[in-house]
Amino acid sequence: MSWSLSFLKPREPELLDALFLSVGRALHLANAYEDKCQYVLRIGNLITAHQSDPAMTFEEAVASVPADKRRHAAQPGLTRHGQDHGHGHTLHKAREARNWIAHEGASIGTIWSIDRDGVLQHAAKLRAAVTDLALGDNIISQWCHGLDEPHDPPPTDWINGYPDVVDTWVFGHLRGLLPKQAPCPANS
Repeated sequence: MSWSLSFLKPREPELLDALFLSVGRALHLANAYEDKCQYVLRIGNLITAHQSDPAMTFEEAVASVPADKRRHAAQPGLTRHGQDHGHGHTLHKAREARNWIAHEGASIGTIWSIDRDGVLQHAAKLRAAVTDLALGDNIISQWCHGLDEPHDPPPTDWINGYPDVVDTWVFGHLRGLLPKQAPCPANS
């Protein structure tokens, strides 16, 4: 175990580039998901603060909201506030997927020794994590839409197609090399 890069050439440079493009896109979605979870949790904390003391001013309510800096604490906090609306399992799987993407999404070993099968096996694991993340992100995004646009109906076509849109964006350049994936139910 020494340097992460080497003078040795990768066996599959184009395939590795495609995988790392997918990993980067997946990481973007994972970070966006976590940010939205934090947003919904902050709103939930404000509501809880207001409900505990309705006479509290807005400034006092904001000051009373815990400043939780731990990124991984946002999604479990939604369940504590009773805001998972029966989606706890899907959100739990999305949190696990987010963590896997962030910590292991690009962890393929040495890039000069991994072969085509190894890259594609890792891409399949990444795809499973992205699917779980997309399902949770779809739920959280609907909640954010409801908070941001309370008078506008949710975009049903977008909600129904979101998991496939995510899969195409993250893996479009690899789809022909990966096993066929069953369609995802958008509202799992």
